[in-house]
Amino acid sequence: MAENAAVEISDDRERGMLTAQADGEVAGTIAYFVMEPAPGALVAVHTVVRPEHEGKGIAGALVRKFYAIAAQEGVPVVPLCPYAAKWAQRHPDEAPAAPEELVREAERQLKDHPELF
Repeated sequence: MAENAAVEISDDRERGMLTAQADGEVAGTIAYFVMEPAPGALVAVHTVVRPEHEGKGIAGALVRKFYAIAAQEGVPVVPLCPYAAKWAQRHPDEAPAAPEELVREAERQLKDHPELF
């Protein structure tokens, strides 16, 4: 994270939203869902950083925290979000790859339940 020391990240599991706050305002989010059956993989669907906070390492901090939460819970991450997928490729030590059949199942669940995103 280049210049972003004061970022707080919170997880709202009910809403499927990981949120980064900087200077008291929402700076970025990851929309996600938990695969069924529980405890299923955490599936990152979309990462967004507000324009005024871009280039400060917020998206990377969000994805890193997302993988850390999954590791704490003992579940894999399926990064359907393009940014999260690229981050995972660049950080294989922090982001173990999900099995291909799990990725296909996550894609199916998202397609069958568009309200998850």
